[in-house]
Amino acid sequence: MGRNDARRATDAELEILNVLWNRGDCTVREVHDDLSRLRDIGYTTTLKAFQVMTKKGLVRRDSSARAHVYQAAVDREKTQREHVGDLLDRLFSGSAAGLVARALSARKTSPEDLAQIRQLLDKAEGR
Repeated sequence: MGRNDARRATDAELEILNVLWNRGDCTVREVHDDLSRLRDIGYTTTLKAFQVMTKKGLVRRDSSARAHVYQAAVDREKTQREHVGDLLDRLFSGSAAGLVARALSARKTSPEDLAQIRQLLDKAEGR
């Protein structure tokens, strides 16, 4: 296991991080309520995930109030980059073209997304 693998977020932890990135600082109850709208999850499961994530350095806890408030301790873009890099290596042998081809064939892509992808390609080519 690499040095960063111990700190890499699991799928369940990414769900929690997405709530924190989207909403900002939250209590366990607030995050749990958001997650409960998506799937069946116990409060103690959410609480335990926060405890593990705190130890891993993925979240920070403010204990100054009665209800502890958590904030993401990792950057969204950096986390996405790390996970995409891992996905590229494990599933696509490092091929960005393979990843993009599968992403585009997996579901319908909006015209807005296609335009943004074209802009990113132009930028990457230095146009």
